[in-house]
Amino acid sequence: MSLIQWTHFPPLGDDRGSLVALESGKTVPFAIQRVYYLFGTKLGIGRGFHAHQKLQQVAVCVTGRCRMVLDDGHQREEVWLDSPTEGLLIGNMVWREMHDFSPDCVLLVLASEHYDEADYIRNYNQFLQLVNK
Repeated sequence: MSLIQWTHFPPLGDDRGSLVALESGKTVPFAIQRVYYLFGTKLGIGRGFHAHQKLQQVAVCVTGRCRMVLDDGHQREEVWLDSPTEGLLIGNMVWREMHDFSPDCVLLVLASEHYDEADYIRNYNQFLQLVNK
């Protein structure tokens, strides 16, 4: 089974332009508790490098592009995020890394939980031990 799972955000609009609505339980499969975005990431810098015990996320590149790497401890897959109408679903206990940000990249992340440092797994070897118990 692939780690790459998409949720689609149908564009709405008319001759004035487009709009995308993100709604809990509709276009986003969980109640949104936190929203943040990454921008201005310097060339050659990777982000992420962690997993979450409980938190689920949807990541969408509002503009620009970046490469997302997902790893569940058994398989590792990568995909380019480059569309404001598609979000990448990231489940709990999935290691995530973001790479190759374009200069104009704005990566929006919707989270199922409020920020909780105790939910993070920041050491890859510890992550592997937890998923392989």
